[in-house]
Amino acid sequence: MMKSWVIPKGPSLNPRVRSLAILTKDHSLSYKNFEGVIPVGKYGAGIVMVWDRGTYVSIKKNQKDECLSMASCLRLGVIEIDLKGKKLRGKFALIRIEGKHWLLIKMKDAYANSSINLVTSKARSVKSNRTLEQIRRKFDSKLKSKKN
Repeated sequence: MMKSWVIPKGPSLNPRVRSLAILTKDHSLSYKNFEGVIPVGKYGAGIVMVWDRGTYVSIKKNQKDECLSMASCLRLGVIEIDLKGKKLRGKFALIRIEGKHWLLIKMKDAYANSSINLVTSKARSVKSNRTLEQIRRKFDSKLKSKKN
């Protein structure tokens, strides 16, 4: 199972920006490749895009300078990771503020950049190279062909 967060306004490379991240229900690993539209009335309704792919390493340390497990970080409500994605790279923190509400914060490192807007400059899927609108249109055309 995968932990998942919705980041309504998208991530930022600016360490001064605090992006709201809402913890959602766990997803199966097969969901990592899903791209399409979840119909209104279903859980997670809306357009789903594979926006980025990559790996991460937990970098949150305890008082003995040992890296904590992701399970420990989740319980603490403080996750620090080093992302190695196609779009997102470098160190990020997720900090729980209340219940399922967290903040995603870019940590200061070589990848921090206050002048790049990832939502507009990196708007295409790493899976299909489509925009959200193109994913929606493909879904709409499949629905029309099923009706005919």
